Amino acid sequence: MKKTFVLDTNVILHDSGSIFNFDENDIVIPITVLEEIDAFKKGADLKNYHAREFIRLLDSFPSDKLVNSGVSLGKGLGKISILTTFPDDARVKDAFVEQKPDHRIISAALYLQSKSPKSQVVFVSKDVNLRLKAKSFSINSQDYYTDKIEDVEKLYRGKRLVEDVSPDLINRLYTDPFEIPIADTGLKEVMPNEYFILRTNGKSALAYYNPQTKMLERLESSPAFGIKPRNAEQIFALHALMNPNVALVTLRGKAGTGKTLLALAAALEVRQEYRQILLARPVVALSNKDLGFLPGDVESKLAPYMQPLYDNLGVIRNQFNENDKKYQLIQEMQDNGKLEISPLAYIRGRSLNHIFFIIDEAQNLTPHEIKTIITRAGEKTKIVFAGDIYQIDTPYLDSRSTGLSYVIDRMKQQPLHAHVTLEKGERSELAELASDLL
Repeated sequence: MKKTFVLDTNVILHDSGSIFNFDENDIVIPITVLEEIDAFKKGADLKNYHAREFIRLLDSFPSDKLVNSGVSLGKGLGKISILTTFPDDARVKDAFVEQKPDHRIISAALYLQSKSPKSQVVFVSKDVNLRLKAKSFSINSQDYYTDKIEDVEKLYRGKRLVEDVSPDLINRLYTDPFEIPIADTGLKEVMPNEYFILRTNGKSALAYYNPQTKMLERLESSPAFGIKPRNAEQIFALHALMNPNVALVTLRGKAGTGKTLLALAAALEVRQEYRQILLARPVVALSNKDLGFLPGDVESKLAPYMQPLYDNLGVIRNQFNENDKKYQLIQEMQDNGKLEISPLAYIRGRSLNHIFFIIDEAQNLTPHEIKTIITRAGEKTKIVFAGDIYQIDTPYLDSRSTGLSYVIDRMKQQPLHAHVTLEKGERSELAELASDLL
């Protein structure tokens, strides 16, 4: 049955092209949604960009048809229309003390249901609470699924434990040239740059699949700028971060697994191959308060958000004596702009050529934001996304819809991409205990 989808404001601010992702079904935009979008026209954030893009898109359609009969979205697609006139539903007015735009949108969906009882009306919103409100009025409600992965538990991990392998396989990996054609290993469904822990009869080896040579290569622990990997996962991560054939690295893991520290140490180790090291993170206001609530100038407001990045830099610097050249090098790189720590919003629009670009807390980015960053990568630029998909601070994202999960899922078969899921915390025994139990 052909459906009618009523879109909430946050769906459009999440993806201005969302109206083209509902197949042959019709789209209805309540006038209340346009009123809310109007408030987001100005600004440099991605939601402001989507607001402007959507307004331009609607403006390209014939206005008389858009309000009345609807406008076709293209071959194989349904129509889009704007619902300008509808009553405030009495049930909604009785249920809620305050009349809010969200409640007006619910009234619009109820109006469409009553107007066409035989058609299926579906309300689409990324606001969980609003979906629950709509469901309380028997409105079929759902999230915007286009850029969601199917099952986060099946998300590609980038590494694999293989036990009871042939002893000959491990022996060959320890014999020069320390590599084996992947066809001779018996490993199935191997991804480009996938990492392996191979075990048998008390023997073990760490290896990775090189998609360029189609060989399974043995790995050894290798430090980066004074930081030594403490487990197999960290060995894998450092290898991916310093592999010149990998342009995109994703690191997923809980707090304390060393994602940001390893990325920064690897960047410093291979610094001569890049013009600049950029370390950034999205600024997510705490307790739903804007930065304007914080005292001081712009730098003072942003300092608390950037401090974790400086802390990681301090850990690396403190590996060395103050008179050590590497200790002094870090400060010199900061002073001359070779090493820069900045909010992600301040980097958007810049040229990214010969850059080692690390994005921390990447779980707070939407799939569109991830795409925007990657598509700006210039020649010889390496991009690293690090984050924990279960520690999301933005209200309209979850572990399935975060851009970090999306890019891991979509890029897993690409030779330019490497991914490692870090599971063992190395910050301290107490931090690991708290992460697991609390």
